Amino acid sequence: MRRIAMFVAASTMTLSLAGCGVLNATGSSSTATPTKGSDITVGVLMPDKINTRYSNFDYPIMKSKIAELTNNQGKVDYENAASSASAQAKQMQKMIDDKVDVIILDSVDAHAIAGTVKKAKDAGIPVIAYDRLAEGPIDAYVSFDNELVGEVQARTLLEGLGSNVDTSDKVIMVNGSPTDPNAKQFKTGAVSELTGKVTIADSYDTKDWDPVIAQQEVTKAIDAIGKDNIAAVYSANDAMAAGVVKALRAAGVTSMPPITGQDADLDAIHRILSGDQYMTVYKPYPDEAEAAAEMAVYKVQGKDIQFDALTQDTVDSPTTKNIPAQLVQVNAVTKSKIKDTVVADGIYKISQICTAAYKTACAQAGLK
Repeated sequence: MRRIAMFVAASTMTLSLAGCGVLNATGSSSTATPTKGSDITVGVLMPDKINTRYSNFDYPIMKSKIAELTNNQGKVDYENAASSASAQAKQMQKMIDDKVDVIILDSVDAHAIAGTVKKAKDAGIPVIAYDRLAEGPIDAYVSFDNELVGEVQARTLLEGLGSNVDTSDKVIMVNGSPTDPNAKQFKTGAVSELTGKVTIADSYDTKDWDPVIAQQEVTKAIDAIGKDNIAAVYSANDAMAAGVVKALRAAGVTSMPPITGQDADLDAIHRILSGDQYMTVYKPYPDEAEAAAEMAVYKVQGKDIQFDALTQDTVDSPTTKNIPAQLVQVNAVTKSKIKDTVVADGIYKISQICTAAYKTACAQAGLK
């Protein structure tokens, strides 16, 4: 079993689902002694509406998998906090009061939610931390190797700068929200790759991952550094990358420097095709979301063999050690890799990507 401290330097080993034993899990449901049957209620709490992945991918995939695992008897109670930590605490408290059987939590503020996580624990409701490692007595965690995400972003950014990359090249960093523990890990991974290869001329921790704030930050950096002196922009996700592009366009930049992203939003795929964004990180949401659904159902049904097969890693939070976990692999997506990632996995159809405005770019990228 591999142990990873999520708030210190993490291993950069990439784990696949098969490597974690998920695809070949042993033990059948018939051998388990369920604590509950299929008539269960799973609470699902997502953090924001800025990132379209939550409503477009994570929640629908979880809902479908829970239905499959419970013969369509399981119910899902879904809420999105719209970037408000206080709203999420109220949503979670209501789920506790409603006596849901298990909660899948993607926290707005990992520290602030700890008290509510403890209330769930005291009420006998397991909490599965999803995507972001919330503090408090978490029962399990599923996410990606977040430092590896930052490393992949930075390495691909450096590739975008070409073979003549120099320590004098100035890079702006637009990092994620300081209340999101993942953002700290993305940043740590990216800095580890960029240090000594380029100059990090300015760095921002962007409240709530807000693209409007990201645009303001890059505008400030342009004023201080000069638009022609910015070699690249590290953006921690796709939503903020859109703000980065707006800031550069407003400053008169017509040919974008390499800009990173994360989440493989459809808008980001279009920006990559048009040359406005260099790359995004595709995180296989079906793998992550289905694993969370399976963990939740197996946990409350007492199927320990299946649950253990899903959680062969462990992680530490500031409050809880040895949390059973699964980390899912990630992929860098540049123009040449769109077909082999988001299209191959069925995230987007060619028809969704190659609309009239992108027909020429799609043809050039081999998307037919």
